Amino acid sequence: MPHLLGLVSVADIGDSLRESFFMFWETLWALILGFGLSGAVQAFVSKDQMQRALGDHRPAAVARASGFGMVSSSCSYAASAMAKSLFQKGADFVSAMVFMFASTNLVIELGVVLVVLMGWQFAAAEFVGGSIMIGLLALTAGFVVRGGIVERARKRLQEGNVGGHDHQAMVGVSDERQEELEHTPWGEKLTSKAAWADAAGYTMADITMVRRELVIGYVVAGLFAVLVPMNVWNDVFLSGHGFWTSLENVVVGPFIAFISFVCSIGNVPMAAALWHGGISFGGVISFIFADLIALPLVLIYRKYYGTRLTLRLFVWFYALMSAAGLIVEGLFSWTGLIPSTRPGTIAATHFEWNYTTFLNIIFLAVFGVLYWLHHNRKRLGGGVGYAFDPVCGMQVRTATAPARSRHDHHTYYFCSDHCRERFDADPSRFAGQPVKE
Repeated sequence: MPHLLGLVSVADIGDSLRESFFMFWETLWALILGFGLSGAVQAFVSKDQMQRALGDHRPAAVARASGFGMVSSSCSYAASAMAKSLFQKGADFVSAMVFMFASTNLVIELGVVLVVLMGWQFAAAEFVGGSIMIGLLALTAGFVVRGGIVERARKRLQEGNVGGHDHQAMVGVSDERQEELEHTPWGEKLTSKAAWADAAGYTMADITMVRRELVIGYVVAGLFAVLVPMNVWNDVFLSGHGFWTSLENVVVGPFIAFISFVCSIGNVPMAAALWHGGISFGGVISFIFADLIALPLVLIYRKYYGTRLTLRLFVWFYALMSAAGLIVEGLFSWTGLIPSTRPGTIAATHFEWNYTTFLNIIFLAVFGVLYWLHHNRKRLGGGVGYAFDPVCGMQVRTATAPARSRHDHHTYYFCSDHCRERFDADPSRFAGQPVKE
């Protein structure tokens, strides 16, 4: 690879960025649709009984955890923080992990973007494989997280050994109002300007939160597609060896995710580049699943649960992701659903007046409406019981925020301890619009 990089010209870089932009253009309407639907679901679906509903990991609890995950944010960092918070407050550890897996593999926006950029087969495989992976997680949990290791991790969190404060004792005065809002009937929510303003707030916050991952994902995918010759991919991914090709590819896929640092929906364009480069169908799926073992997240698990449990989680998650990818490839091969050809290009690198262009225009107008609702949320009566994480921009409920911090007589709320730690290290950089208690 180094000798290849030495031969890269300005024209090659330009072609790569052009490829990246048109990949983004191809999926723009799908991104707006997915984030918009996700924001609406997050605003309208009550989560106040989530922790009580996840007291064990029997089939009913696993199903509930999967459902809660599906209606949550797709950001891997937020999902890991929410799972930690649920576990800390008494939820079953396995059900909390199921919630985390569902949050990143069974969400709306992921499926929509997969359909547009890669085809419906990949979206179907993601949801089928995600369900298989969750089932395997629940079935194998007793062999992996048995004994006192889980309770020691819970005690570690409850005693504040992750470097935080006692968040249970820092509940704001808006909690009662927030609980009242969460019990508002659906009919009133759907006709409420304030509720739609809050939904728009979730949409804008989620986009802000994953913007870095999206940019990195599209840019890296463009670089992969243009600058990496096919023979390099052939050296990385086995081909023509039947089962052994599939097995090697589903093992390599998660490793690429681990070292690439790209998670959430940003790994979809990278998956498209890998498919274009020659990785197997199952390898693509295992790569998409593996956003939860990107290196930054593994370091977060270590901070939450300790080194010993984190090592178990890493090996366990890696095996589940590879196994699910292999099973999905077998199922889709048996049913003849694996695409028989690979695209010559990931996206057309020129403008056309086709359905994509018209959909983008329509959804850019929708985005304008969402932005207006978000910008005027206070005037419309929204924002009660909510705050924005000053580090990543995620909208969080103040009553259930995974982390919070005091600075200059104000309280700031965060989606995760990761964001709170960045804030505490340099408050002047992030302090902007706090929520006063």
